Amino acid sequence: MRAVFLRVFIIVILVSGVFLIVSKSTQRKSPSYTPKTEKTPNGGLEIPDVSVVAQNLEIPWALAFLPGGRILFTERPGRVRMVDEKGTVNTSPIITLDHVKRIGEGGLLGIAVHPDFAHNRFVYLYYTYSSTRDDTSNRVSRYTFENDTLTDERVIVDAIPGASNHNGGRIKFGPDGFLYITTGDAQNPSRAQNTTSLAGKILRVTDDGQPAPNNPFGTVVYSFGHRNPQGLTWDAQGALWATEHGRSGIQSGLDELNLIEAGKNYGWPIIQGNEKIRGMESPKIHSGDDTWAPAGAAFVGTSLFFGGLRGQALYEAAVQTGNITLRTHFKQEFGRIRDVVSGPDGMLYITTSNRDGRGSPAADDDKLIKINPLMFKK
Repeated sequence: MRAVFLRVFIIVILVSGVFLIVSKSTQRKSPSYTPKTEKTPNGGLEIPDVSVVAQNLEIPWALAFLPGGRILFTERPGRVRMVDEKGTVNTSPIITLDHVKRIGEGGLLGIAVHPDFAHNRFVYLYYTYSSTRDDTSNRVSRYTFENDTLTDERVIVDAIPGASNHNGGRIKFGPDGFLYITTGDAQNPSRAQNTTSLAGKILRVTDDGQPAPNNPFGTVVYSFGHRNPQGLTWDAQGALWATEHGRSGIQSGLDELNLIEAGKNYGWPIIQGNEKIRGMESPKIHSGDDTWAPAGAAFVGTSLFFGGLRGQALYEAAVQTGNITLRTHFKQEFGRIRDVVSGPDGMLYITTSNRDGRGSPAADDDKLIKINPLMFKK
């Protein structure tokens, strides 16, 4: 009997040890960096390659700059927070939206600052909510920024179909002064091909939510046939580019980088990858069997940088005439990368989404990180 007890005791100890090892391995360690710096183009102040602006955040989804350098960023549970001019994160949110519906990929998502903010103080938010029938929907609202808070909500685009997944959510003002909005297919692929539905689209509206002049269908719809676009950016010529999530599940992959034109059909769910059908646009590049799960995007020079969620990397699409070269940076160093923004200081700012239920967060996740793009010129 004693021998049997001893064997059982040894087995329990071994199993417990394996469990502890596995448990520890699931927590991602924060990367450590040698403090390298790059000089600014005028040969003056040296700037670190990588620096953490803020940490211990909860799923920061999108960020935008105010005049003067302050940063506003959303946290998906429903908070907007601010980083001041000195790089200090305010401990209290500037607003908490209690009516935000945090469900799956939904919640408080995109943020945009009006191009004429200095005069009108307008800030825009995209968020998920429950309608009167407890359906899941998304909307874009305009707020006024006063005394370091957001007030006077005005809904400008409402009843965008929502679901647990595929809510889109990126909002940005274009060089034409209009607001662009990405929407997902809300897990109903057929909606993407229906130009009367707001799902699976890129929308273009005035600053008060009206259809922008010369929109192709006379509505707020600008392009259609999208699955779940989450990144918008414009190149130096003013052309619009968008990142888009491809198929999911066992057959994941075929994520896309698209060049967006008014009225064009980007194929979902009819074509994917290299497939072609007359009247539908194929992506400029796609991930093939790999999965990027691409999110926020920003141009620096002729390179389009975009975040990879499942890809856990910062991707760089170097765009040249008739050719795009894809490079990968920080693979698995920061985990899931959500937003990518080019700041007024010429730096890249990224957010991580390791606490969204699909990552392996480090003890100090999530983070807002500043990257000197000169480091990629070495």
